[in-house]
Amino acid sequence: MEHEVIARAAMAAHEANRVLCLALGDTSQPKWEDAPSWQKDSAESGVRMIVSNPETTPEQSHEGWLAEKRATGWKYGPVKNPDTKEHPCFIPYDGLPECQRLKDEMFGLVVRAVLG
Repeated sequence: MEHEVIARAAMAAHEANRVLCLALGDTSQPKWEDAPSWQKDSAESGVRMIVSNPETTPEQSHEGWLAEKRATGWKYGPVKNPDTKEHPCFIPYDGLPECQRLKDEMFGLVVRAVLG
């Protein structure tokens, strides 16, 4: 699949998640154009996972995100902090609050909509 399509799906999913975060009072997500490269790369990795396995569940998507974060030195922290590589969602899917599970579900829905 073309990189342009993957990037477009990643941007759409990122923006959808950013808006959900804003609705939940979380202002830590930058707009796509302001997002650091590691964040864009992470979103594109999530898209590629869905391209490779269209049946990817939200739980599998989260586990893939966890594996990618672990491989790049992230760990659990009570507050998202890119400088210390800490994230409150660095836990198994079944331990996530429902609003955080919705982000994984929405990511997949938006990606599939863009991919057609």
